Parts: sequence; C-alpha cells; structure tokens
Amino acid sequence: MARHMKPNHSIRTAAVIAAVILTSLAFLYFGAAGLWDIGISDRLNQRETVTNKKIYIIGIDDKTLAQYGPVNTWSREVPAKLVSLLNQSPDARPAVIGFDVIYSERADEAADNHFAGVCGEAGNVVAALSFSFKEQPERDEKGRITYNPYYVDYVIEPYESLRENVTCGFANTFVDRDSYVRQAIAWMDYDGRRIDSFSYAVYAAYRQSLGEEAAVPGTYGRNHRFYFTYSGKPGSYSVVSMSDVLDGTVDPILFKDAVVLVGAYAVGMQDAYMPAVAHGSQMYGVEIHANIIEALLEGRTQLPASPLPYAAAGALLCGVFFWCTDRIRLRYSAVVFAALTVLSVVFARGMYVHGYLVPTVLLPACLTVLYLAQIIRGYLAEIMRRRRVVSVFKQYVAPQVVDKISRDRDFELVLGGENRHIAVLFVDIRGFTTMSESMRPEEVVEILNEYLRLTTQSIFDNGGTLDKFVGDATMAVFNAPFDLDDYIFRAVCTAWDMKEGSDRLSERFRERFGKTVSFGIGVNCGNAVVGNIGCDFRMDYTAIGDTVNTAARLESNAKAGQILISSDVYEAVRERVEVTPIGEIPLKGKSNGVFVYQVDQVKRGER
Repeated sequence: MARHMKPNHSIRTAAVIAAVILTSLAFLYFGAAGLWDIGISDRLNQRETVTNKKIYIIGIDDKTLAQYGPVNTWSREVPAKLVSLLNQSPDARPAVIGFDVIYSERADEAADNHFAGVCGEAGNVVAALSFSFKEQPERDEKGRITYNPYYVDYVIEPYESLRENVTCGFANTFVDRDSYVRQAIAWMDYDGRRIDSFSYAVYAAYRQSLGEEAAVPGTYGRNHRFYFTYSGKPGSYSVVSMSDVLDGTVDPILFKDAVVLVGAYAVGMQDAYMPAVAHGSQMYGVEIHANIIEALLEGRTQLPASPLPYAAAGALLCGVFFWCTDRIRLRYSAVVFAALTVLSVVFARGMYVHGYLVPTVLLPACLTVLYLAQIIRGYLAEIMRRRRVVSVFKQYVAPQVVDKISRDRDFELVLGGENRHIAVLFVDIRGFTTMSESMRPEEVVEILNEYLRLTTQSIFDNGGTLDKFVGDATMAVFNAPFDLDDYIFRAVCTAWDMKEGSDRLSERFRERFGKTVSFGIGVNCGNAVVGNIGCDFRMDYTAIGDTVNTAARLESNAKAGQILISSDVYEAVRERVEVTPIGEIPLKGKSNGVFVYQVDQVKRGER
C-alpha cells in the first residue's frame, strides 16, 4: 500500500509525532509504564547463575530454630561460638562474617560482652543495624519543597560494646513500587556521618582482606541508590544450616577466605522479599544481600539513564520511522519496524551491560503504535479512495449496480465477455450539429450537458448501465453486467422518461436560447456479447453484436420525439404499452428489414 502526502504536511505530522513520543518517554518512564517496562527489563537482563563461589550463607533455618529455639531467646554465647568456630584456625578463617541479625538489646551482660570480645578479637565481623524511615518534606537548593521518603526517623543499632568491636551497616531492604527488589543504597548520611549499607560494608571488608580498595559504585539521588544485577534465583547460593556448623557436622575450613553471611532462612522469621530475578517467588533477605555483594564485586551495577536524552533520541527515531512509512510500501515498513524493534531491544541490553538502565520496551511500544496507526491510516485512506472511485463510477453506471459490484467479493474486472440476452437503448439529439453552428460554444456545452444529465438520470433511475457517450448520442444496456428483472420493459420506460424529459428541457431552452431540443430513440433486445473489451491497461465495458447494431439503426431512423422499438421488444411488453405500427423498415447492413413500432404511451402501473 503506497501513501503519498505533501512533504510539508508529512514533516509537520512527523514533528507532532516526535513531540508526543518525547513527552511520553520522558514522563511515562517514571510512572506505571516505567514499572511495566522495568519488569520486562528484569526478564531480559537478570542473570540466573551464581558465578562467585566464595559467598556462603549460614542459615538460621527451621533445623536451627528447632534445636535452639526462637532467635530472641538465644544467649549471645550462640553467635559467639559461631564466630569462634569460623575463626579457630588462623589459616582457614573467612575473609568476612556478616550477621544479618540486629543485636540491639542487652540480655546477659557476660554473654553480651563475650560475644563483643570474640568479634573484636576476630576483626572480620560486620553487624547489622536498621534505619526507621519516614516521609519528610525538605527544601532543595532552589528553595522548592520536595518529599524525602527515606528520612531517617531513628536507628536501631547493636548494643554499645558490640558496636565498638565490629563494623556496622544498615541492613534495610528497599522495595520498588511494584514490590520487587532491584535497587540498593550504598550509604546514607546520618547525623553528620556516613553509614554504609550492610552489603557495601561486607563488600568493602572483603576487598580489604584481599589488600584492595573497595570501589565506589555509581549512585544516583540523595540517598546514593543504584540498581544491581542478581546472580541467581532463590536457593542459588550455598546454604549451610547454622546448627550443622555449631555441632561440627560442617567443617569450618569450607569457609576459608570466603564471605560468610549469617541470617534468617526460615519462613517464620518473616525476612523474605520478591526478587527481580524471579517474579512471583520470594528470596530471603540474607540471600538478597549475597546478590548485592556479588554485583558489587563483579561491577554489575547500573544507573538509570537520563530520560530526556533518551526520549529525544527516541522521538527522533519515531519521527524518522513515521516519515519513512509514509513513503514506502507497507511490507517494507514491516521490515523496517521489525529491524528497529530488535535494534532498540539490543541497544537496551547493551546499555544495561555497560551500567545504564534504559527503557526496554517503551520505544518498541511507541514504534508499534506508530506502525498500527499507519496501517489504520492507510486502511482508512484506501476506504476513502474506494469511496471516491465508487462515487465516480456511479456517474457511469447505475448506482445500484455499482453498489452490487462493491459488495460482490467474487467480482473481477478481466478482459473477455459473455453471451447475454439484453435490451439496448440508443438516444441522439436531432439537429444538434446544425443547432451548434448558430450558437456560442459555451451555450452548446450547456445544452449538451443538460441533455446528457437527463439521459443518464433516466438510465440510472431504471437500473440500466450507461455504456458510453458518443458525441451527442448515449448508449445504455439493461441486464448487464448483472441480472435485472423485467429489463426489456425497463429499457422502454427509460426511453419514455427521456421523451417526457425532453419536452420540459425544450421548453426551458426555448426560453433561454430560442432553441428547442428533441430526441430520437431506438430500443432493441436480443443476445449480445457483453464484457470488457480492450487491453489489460485500458478496457471498456460494452456490448457488441447484431442486437446492438439494430438498436443503433432504429435510433438513426427515429424522427424527433419518436421512440422506435423492434418487434422483439414489442412482443415482450405489448400488454404495457400503446404503440403505432410503423411497418418493416430496411436497416443499413441487414439483408432483411425489421418490423418497427412507435411507442405512444407506457403503462407503468402494470409493470
């Protein structure tokens, strides 16, 4: 389907489309569409295989809870024993031990101090604290009021002696608006000091154990957030029951130089969240920390790309796509659409790998909308074109015939003809040549147009098909291209309508030009070859044969205001017409004459 528009109109349309796309991409990315898009990004970009074999989870699982009871009833001697066992061999100790458990309240002073002392002696323990957030209005640098959802109301910290012997980090898990976890916070400024997150603190301690400096991930926003790539689905990391470590079932040498995370691994402890790597499932908080630490170690963190540059590029691409689809066929547009869709997804994947998060399907969605809009637009344009063609065609063929053609799905316009029984009518102005010599050209054209309007309307009113105009003559056929009931009588009625109309027309012309107009009409019926005559690039729907020639001869023998019909026509309509027999008249080109009747009256009520 080819579409053609004026260049300036097309450019304006493309500009409007680009502006709409620019606005949509800039703002939808932060709305509901952004959440839908990032959900698609999760499925495209999140990994499902753990690559770092140096991260272990010691789980406070159902087996541990069954043996030691609820965590809040434990003596601090239990975690102290765990730290001692893991660090008992100087050559086989973990690089870092992270407790995703908040020991905030003092219980037994001796046990508390023992646990703090063991951690201080080990020097490789990171403990968790927790922030309590509330939404707080704040004034930015420009004096505008904004709301900070992560304003720290208060802090739940480890008890003092433990806090003094370990590194602390906040272990809060941050959930996006769609309830999935895909972001973390590297650190926060609180009370004039920087406090690292639990994951970042463990990561930094591990790098320090290797004699390396911890890399600072790229962050955005006042709360130093970043996106991270998961390394596996729930259960992907090596998990060891805490009770198995404490009772010696698991040899502590397993954790040599590793990152060991201790945390809840039982449903009843209510520390599970929905991870972006596996929609519809839940992952324990300690395992989410493991994923964040591995992402930091491997540099698989991302920042959201600025939406405005992306939107501008997307708008330009969409505008160019719209402009191109305006000038190429639909099947080529489909190829361009598919290529751009694939490229946009590949581009989003490439940007993600290089640390930037851009919309994955917003641009393909916009291209899809544009493509569908062009299809609909082309479809509507084709409908309008067909309607214009039908409207023009109705000027040549009876409207009801055109309507039938437009509804007939099996109708094909091909060269060739068929033998049909038809009625043929010829009508001509008498004395037109002589009259035109004495009148101005514009007057001649006006008279001719009025005459042709009358003849054409009479044909259409009776369901006939206008075959052609030949100078001041008109030819019509009845019962072609489709079957027509009572078509011979319809042809006679058409002739009578022309005769009556010519009387009114003559009176009007006499008043305006001092001239009168009268017709000679001939009607015949019989078999004829009807169809498309010509060649494949120019054809004419017409009827040929002796029946047509006889009708033409009858018209040429008719006097002004006279309707001549053949004996075959008369036999078909004799009960509904009054005639005067003319007798047999010779016709040019025929060896035998034709008996002819003059129509004096038509009885329409008996039709």
